[in-house]
Amino acid sequence: MSAVDSRPGEFSDEEQMLLDLVERFVDERLMPLERNVLAREAAGGPLELAAEEEGPLLDLCKELGLWALDAPEEMGGAALPARVMLAIHERLARTVTPFQFPPDSPNLHMLDAVASPEQRVKYLEPYAKGLAKSAMAISEPDAGSDPSAMRTRAVRDGDHWVVNGRKIWVSRVPSSDFTILMAVTDPALGARGGMTAFIVDRDTPGFEIERPIPMLGGLTTYELRIDDLRLADSQVLGEVGQGFAPMQKRLTVRRLEIGARSIGMASRALAMMSAHVQQREVFGQKLADRQSIQWWIADAATNIHLTRLLVQDAARKADRGEDIRTEASMVKVFSTEMASAVVDHAMQSFGALGMTREMPFGAMAARLRMSRVYEGPTETHRMVIARRSLTDYARRA
Repeated sequence: MSAVDSRPGEFSDEEQMLLDLVERFVDERLMPLERNVLAREAAGGPLELAAEEEGPLLDLCKELGLWALDAPEEMGGAALPARVMLAIHERLARTVTPFQFPPDSPNLHMLDAVASPEQRVKYLEPYAKGLAKSAMAISEPDAGSDPSAMRTRAVRDGDHWVVNGRKIWVSRVPSSDFTILMAVTDPALGARGGMTAFIVDRDTPGFEIERPIPMLGGLTTYELRIDDLRLADSQVLGEVGQGFAPMQKRLTVRRLEIGARSIGMASRALAMMSAHVQQREVFGQKLADRQSIQWWIADAATNIHLTRLLVQDAARKADRGEDIRTEASMVKVFSTEMASAVVDHAMQSFGALGMTREMPFGAMAARLRMSRVYEGPTETHRMVIARRSLTDYARRA
């Protein structure tokens, strides 16, 4: 059984060939770079690929067809369903080498859902082809990701909008060609008809990086200052006041990705732990023969399987066009907590070696810890699950 399992018949022959190709790409191209990436991060650098490492990988992706995998077919994409894309994300997450096949899916799906014909040509098409990069600005210093507390305000001025406010925890801004910016256009309505999405081109006056914010695991996010930013009507993404629903669609895609990536990290940690405990002897007995270790292994294998089923169920529903906001919240909560526990036990089984920054566990643990906050904190998702479950199950009483 491979480190990434799939049930027979779950994928078509063509889809399975693609997944096998992705797995070989991870094993042969990304895994060998992991040592360099971890060494740079341990020396105080960012947890990212150097340009001379990333360039050949991107060239190879184009050659192999690992590009624009869920982009629309009319833009040269493969339009893969969610269940296949999430299986790809699971495989990519087995290594802490930071790499994804362009473009980044969540913003792609938001653009595809609501972009105007002109925006599809100017933004979506180059983005789908991997020729442009994007960022997403939602959270605010005093509001977090709570849309009802959002303070960034866009006021109409003729055929333009003037935007003022601040955003925080925004990733990839310096390298992005455009940013999707969420702002309030009608404070009285808030998220129910008063929130609008705008597309902001790089270097637009009034849209400035206030400061970089070092994060766990060698990553960086940014705080943005927005002062009298002037945007034309053509920069409105979707309809005025109707930005909340497509933003939620974008967040749902990311939450499912987090679930798939959590499975990938947990599977790698379980594989490393399983190999190690069968070799390591302590006080005359192999670690694998100790009951506490066996329970860690059993619980990890069981919970990885459960999480994969949870993700697959959500993916199938998404592919059928169903509303999966509750399922996405369940995936986000269960997967990140599950993988955090598996990685922690793997670190413990390796002893002092598991604490070194030469091993991938520290980077995995940092990513998983941030994932319990990113795209909505665990507590908020539990609140959402409870609120909807109280209503749904009460009907069955």
